[in-house]
Amino acid sequence: MSKRERHTGESVRRYPRLVKWTFRFFSGIAVAVVYFIVFSIFFDTPIEYELKKSTDRIAEEYRELERRYDTLQRVLDNVSERDRSVYKILFESEPVMQGDEDRQRRLAFQSGLEGMTNLELGTYFDERLGLLYQEVSNYAAMAERQRERVAADVQQALAIPAIQPVDNRQLTLLTASFGERVHPFFKTMSQHNGVDYSVPVGTAVFATADGTVRSLQTRGQTSGLSLVIDHGNGYETVYSHLDKVVAQPGRKVSRGDIIAFSGNSGLSFAPHLHYEVRYRGTAVDPVNYFFMELDMPRMRRLREISRMGMQSFD
Repeated sequence: MSKRERHTGESVRRYPRLVKWTFRFFSGIAVAVVYFIVFSIFFDTPIEYELKKSTDRIAEEYRELERRYDTLQRVLDNVSERDRSVYKILFESEPVMQGDEDRQRRLAFQSGLEGMTNLELGTYFDERLGLLYQEVSNYAAMAERQRERVAADVQQALAIPAIQPVDNRQLTLLTASFGERVHPFFKTMSQHNGVDYSVPVGTAVFATADGTVRSLQTRGQTSGLSLVIDHGNGYETVYSHLDKVVAQPGRKVSRGDIIAFSGNSGLSFAPHLHYEVRYRGTAVDPVNYFFMELDMPRMRRLREISRMGMQSFD
């Protein structure tokens, strides 16, 4: 037998075995696929099991929320029905629901737009845009007027005396108040038109509001070296018995500016500052014009301290 014949015989014998092993291989794959499908249908993996439990909990919570919603809806419907009944009893008519009105208005507006041509729509929106622009312009003008009014109010507020003319944080320097006081030289009761601060010569004196220095009186007067500030809104403030003046007539000053230094000039019993507030030419109690610096309890305390001294310093 030749070599070629032997090789052919062996190939013929191997062919059935190859077919058998191929069949077994694909049969195993088919069994594995069927097993996987069956296992997936009838059994859950741990992850799937947890997901199903979570889904069940969510579904139960949703059903509970639905039940609560239905309960609340019934309560609201009951309240609404009772409200309608009370309205009908009181006014003998059916109540008009705002929501219904708004809905009907929107539907009518939408229907009106749907019935317009493109040209009509353009004209309508152009008109509405013009009205909107006019409203915006009106609001802008109104805002500007409000800003101007606020600025004017701020300027007016800054021009009202509102602080003490000297540093008196401890409330111990005011020794004579506004009203009937004993004159230090004549020993008679006379009207004291301001308040007296007992301070050493050279103590800084502050402008109590914004204004313009109107006049400066010389030492030849009984009030000594005095400064008058015009605040432009009916208010004037007077600072008397000074030693030195910093702000000259015509100068604009702001609240808190140093305008002078206290002294003992003129008809003065001792070194002090005499301070007055005048409104439309009439002297008023300056203690009522410390509201920016003092709260009500401290203002009452300052007034009590000042009233203890029955004698003025000038």
